[in-house]
Amino acid sequence: MLYPLFFSPIYKERVWGGTKLKDLYDRELPYEHTGESWDVACHPEAVSVICNGDFRGTTLLELFQTQPDELLGKTFAKAQKFPLLVKLLDAQEKLSVQVHPKDAYAKKYENGELGKYEMWYIIDAPLGATVVAGLKPDTTKEQFEMAVRQGTVESYLMHIPVTRGDVIYVPAGLVHALEENIVLAEIQQNSDTVYRVYDWNRLGLDGQPRELHVQKALDVIDFATNEQPIVKGLSIYKKDAIYTYYIATPYFAVEKIQLTGEIEEDTKSLKFYLYTCVEGRGIIKHNEIEYNFCQGQSFMIPGSAGQYKIKGDATLLKSYIPHIDKDFIQPLQAAGYTAEEIEKQVAILEM
Repeated sequence: MLYPLFFSPIYKERVWGGTKLKDLYDRELPYEHTGESWDVACHPEAVSVICNGDFRGTTLLELFQTQPDELLGKTFAKAQKFPLLVKLLDAQEKLSVQVHPKDAYAKKYENGELGKYEMWYIIDAPLGATVVAGLKPDTTKEQFEMAVRQGTVESYLMHIPVTRGDVIYVPAGLVHALEENIVLAEIQQNSDTVYRVYDWNRLGLDGQPRELHVQKALDVIDFATNEQPIVKGLSIYKKDAIYTYYIATPYFAVEKIQLTGEIEEDTKSLKFYLYTCVEGRGIIKHNEIEYNFCQGQSFMIPGSAGQYKIKGDATLLKSYIPHIDKDFIQPLQAAGYTAEEIEKQVAILEM
């Protein structure tokens, strides 16, 4: 029987990375420029290895291939690919200005890869921090293409102020970039497809300019989007926790759980859940066995786990593949929110 799974982080060296993950979570980092920690990953670029229990040393890919129904739950037992990817990012310097494709474009031009929808939860940011999220209103493809050629891209970018606890939704087609000294949790489709359109005229760690993907970026940028990238969640107060519902898309859903006691959850053998502890610590109780977790850790509750409890004083991000109506709309309606409030403040989006 499967049980709550923990994984060894996989670190990625990036020109814009730093050492904040050591400062925040006392991690041993392999690089001076550690930009990403892939905490739950089952992708050709990185595969998580289980670090607890009977399956210690087994990869997530091996479980996905041999026990898909137990790992993912009955709803996703026939999935062709593990659906989600959870990362922590440390942007000591600016990321490139970039955009991600949708599924159809990625499948055609990236050897069957998925597109990339994602969300950010800001864990740490200095006063006055900003991110790039979108282009200025009425920017046309022709204007932006000319700006790329002339090196004036910065004049078309929208800079959005952010602070700790903010949630930013980054759909495929949205031009975006992290700016300096921001640490965040990223929950996304299981894809690593990135089209860089501008890289601040810097050199990579090898001393050479990093590759740009201008034509592909121009193909996939959504020049018509006016969506507000910062998502204001809707909260439901329960006995020992506040559940804040942020995002529900066909690709993933994210809730924040502010826990001050104990909650009872149940996979009902239907689906798996991923949790990322962004503050505090606690215990998972499953089949009379306890598993400790602390801030900076992610873990997986397999679909076959059934009932489990989480106890502690912690803030957790809970991510999963939703049935949008049952998992998001109905609980919020039952809590008294109107359809207009749900539509405005929770990103229920089409594929």
